[in-house]
Amino acid sequence: MGIPVRRSFEMIAHAAFATVGDVMDLTGENRTIVKLGLKAVHQTDNPGLLALIGQNHLEQEQIRSWHFGFVLGPCINASGRLDTAKRSLQLLLEPSPEKASQLARELVELNDRRKNLTLQGVEEAKRLIEEQKLAQDKVIVVYLPQCHESLAGIIAGRIREMYHKPVFVLTNAEDGGVKGSGRSIEAYSMYEEMTKCSELMTKFGGHPMAAGLSMPAENVERFRADLNAYAVLTEEDFIEKIHIDVPMPLYYIRTELIREFECLEPYGKGNGKPVFAVRDVHPLRASIVGKNKNVLKMVLDDGAGGCMDAVYFGDIASFLEFLRGKSSKRQVDALLHGAPQEIRFSITYDPSVDTYLGREKVQVIIRNYC
Repeated sequence: MGIPVRRSFEMIAHAAFATVGDVMDLTGENRTIVKLGLKAVHQTDNPGLLALIGQNHLEQEQIRSWHFGFVLGPCINASGRLDTAKRSLQLLLEPSPEKASQLARELVELNDRRKNLTLQGVEEAKRLIEEQKLAQDKVIVVYLPQCHESLAGIIAGRIREMYHKPVFVLTNAEDGGVKGSGRSIEAYSMYEEMTKCSELMTKFGGHPMAAGLSMPAENVERFRADLNAYAVLTEEDFIEKIHIDVPMPLYYIRTELIREFECLEPYGKGNGKPVFAVRDVHPLRASIVGKNKNVLKMVLDDGAGGCMDAVYFGDIASFLEFLRGKSSKRQVDALLHGAPQEIRFSITYDPSVDTYLGREKVQVIIRNYC
């Protein structure tokens, strides 16, 4: 294309960022673009990218595809959701480090606001689902009139994760109608099912796993009723399925093994991290830590000679409630106080190396439990 090699190398960092941000499969050419793009990011002198990395308290050399998708990407997206996408474009084009730092700080603040609004929307959606008994429906349709329309898809995704059912989140549009986004499960082709009640919508589009739509406000209840009337989902479809790559006891895990897994990166859609599992682990002790008390740290014994630190970043209240149901409240209280107990549960996990003050320690990150 006549583009100088150095210039193309600079551009591939942005191409990699966009590939991950748009949730493309990281296979074939996409995987190559992202792999080369990450190398470019590690060496970039782009003031905007460097400022965004710095404002998120990250190190340039440590950036992985995960940071594109879950840390840096949401900051870039926040401007388009709550303000104008021109802010993000301006950041990436800005030649001045001082001005770039200011723009990056504004994007991080916008993203923090977006996260707060999302959390409020999720809590309101959960309240309505419980009050209106919408969880009994095969397809959940939640109407949040005051929700910012750009957050509907994010909220739908969060609710889908909670109930493992297809979810539509609808909100008021500026034109007086209703707009919304949907997120689906593997057993439900969202776009195909929407075509069965297309007469209710003024616009709609999407694919099997996600969709967007517009409709008159008076059609919301009929939309909910028709989607559920047409749905042929079974109870089996609502059970989340976790595909395990390797059952692996904790005593197998070594720093050298974790380093070897790095050759499989970049991870992402279509090239996910390997999923490891171990049955009947015994937690020796546990504590809730973090500024917002949102991290559960444990020491796990796998019963086969492996004893390792573990971290859980999910819904801690639900996790502890699960343990109480599996054993008892007394046993969980004993766990949190470091006293002996007989709790056992099974997990899927990621092995990782935690680096703190220059010291490395192997740990596992709990992804699922049963």
